[in-house]
Amino acid sequence: MTDLNTNPIGEIEAIAVVEDPRSQWWDVWDQFKTHKGAVLGLAFFVLVILLVLVGPHLWTIAPNHIDIRAKNQGMSLAHPMGTDQLGRDTFAQMLSGGRVSLAVGVVAMALSLFVGTLVGVLAGYFRRIDGLLMRFTDLFLALPLLPLLLVIIMLFRDTLRAAFGPETGIFILIVFVIGITSWMQTARIVRGDVLALKQQEFVLAARSIGTPPHRMILRHVLPNVMSPIMVSATLGIANAIITESALSFLGLGFPSDFPTWGRLLFDSTNFMSLHPARVIWPGLAISLTVLSVNYMGDGLRDALDPRIRGR
Repeated sequence: MTDLNTNPIGEIEAIAVVEDPRSQWWDVWDQFKTHKGAVLGLAFFVLVILLVLVGPHLWTIAPNHIDIRAKNQGMSLAHPMGTDQLGRDTFAQMLSGGRVSLAVGVVAMALSLFVGTLVGVLAGYFRRIDGLLMRFTDLFLALPLLPLLLVIIMLFRDTLRAAFGPETGIFILIVFVIGITSWMQTARIVRGDVLALKQQEFVLAARSIGTPPHRMILRHVLPNVMSPIMVSATLGIANAIITESALSFLGLGFPSDFPTWGRLLFDSTNFMSLHPARVIWPGLAISLTVLSVNYMGDGLRDALDPRIRGR
């Protein structure tokens, strides 16, 4: 007698194996890895971050330690990058200066990105204030940035130094000045993407069911413009590092006993003919760091573009 609960002989049950959907960020990473320059830039940038964060704890010589008997020495085991005119270790100063330069770059980039994204999203989504915000952006683009930076620093430097101390006051001033004068390109890029995004069907559908504007921006618009924002973030770090280095090179940045890469470059120019290595080290650090960040930006731009990522 045949059991009705059993399957006929020869019939095989199909077992469906449900796999978790692949994350889009894995596709982005796979495309990013195909850009060799971006991978090398990322590796170098991570190495620089590790050096400036961990290096001062491993290298026992303080960056402000003065040893007149060891002044203007060349490369040696005791001083891998030599010493300056006061006998201070150049390698220790490079590690300490890199921490300050990168901190300025990251914080100024964050401020610039916040202002640029805010202006771009508001201008692209609300048509009534689009003209006003874009004319305001054009006004900032028309300003001569370097003279403006110099004037702002000269006006507020002493006030902030008295309020927060010489190092913290200059840090706040330089971060604010760089961030507030470099948001315009991000605003224009984000505005263009938001204008195109407003015509997409899912945005029109969400608007048709009465979704309020703030919820529409946070849940539907902003996540879909993260690609240009992330690319602008990488390029913003490079721009902030260069600007801070230029200000320090002009003698308007941090004080001489608070080293940054730009300040080290400025202090080394008087000894360039006698000790050219003192100029080479901070110059190489600035150039290679900015180059690595730019390559990372190129790689992110290609990886976040769906037209390229599918190839």
